[in-house]
Amino acid sequence: MSLLVFGSSGQVAAALRKIAPDAEFLDRNAADLSNPAACAAAIRIACPSVVINAAAYTAVDNAEKEEVLATVVNGHAPGAMAQACAELGIPFLHVSSDYVFDGSGQRPWPPGAPISPLNAYGRSKAAGEAAVRAARGPHAILRTSWVFSATGKNFVTTMLRLSETRDTLKVVDDQIGGPTPAQSIAETLLQIADKMLAGHEGGTYHYAGAPATTWKSFAREIFARAPRAVEVTGIATADYPTPAQRPLNSRLDCSALETDFGIPPPDWRRALDDIVKELT
Repeated sequence: MSLLVFGSSGQVAAALRKIAPDAEFLDRNAADLSNPAACAAAIRIACPSVVINAAAYTAVDNAEKEEVLATVVNGHAPGAMAQACAELGIPFLHVSSDYVFDGSGQRPWPPGAPISPLNAYGRSKAAGEAAVRAARGPHAILRTSWVFSATGKNFVTTMLRLSETRDTLKVVDDQIGGPTPAQSIAETLLQIADKMLAGHEGGTYHYAGAPATTWKSFAREIFARAPRAVEVTGIATADYPTPAQRPLNSRLDCSALETDFGIPPPDWRRALDDIVKELT
């Protein structure tokens, strides 16, 4: 498999580097997602057998004032990539987000559920999904949630950093979702790519860690493993206002991915053990 990956230093791209070192990785200097035409040109020049888009505008709160830029990066660029892949007849894999849903209810969201994003970031990701489908080429959209790893800025690295100077923290306790290891996402993308090269038609799938939990409980699990003597108190989302509204229910129904590809949801607690050991 000749693999071209958009992204280089992000969590998923970094994980892909570890398990697919022979792939070609395009950083911002090589392919700036604010220039969709350049991204499409990079694909036509490389002529790979598979393309994975692991790059994105991920500053959720900043997107509220930079929605145009977020939409270009998360919407127009993936669309241009997908169009180039469709012209070449090669699979295009795109990572999306639970933020395309409004977070209502308590049931896990299936892939076919109606989307209704609450914030600019979610709207930009929804635009990317629509553009990828509109290209009508072989594609797989993988929605995931609460990504964490030992690299970059994420909830685990943030909690450990805060624990260096604080012994008490207030953490949101009414948002529920599945923390997902970046390494597991990378492995899943490669498995999907292999099956698509073998003829699987792809589609839209969900992949998130199990069991579902809250940010408060996730924080407590981190500190229990560190170990750090930090008291974590739960608060409501309303008590921690942010520029971008967050969905309360980010549970994702991952059964379709397991049925079609034999890939079950990862147990995030096992990955957390290894990541905390690496970081402490």
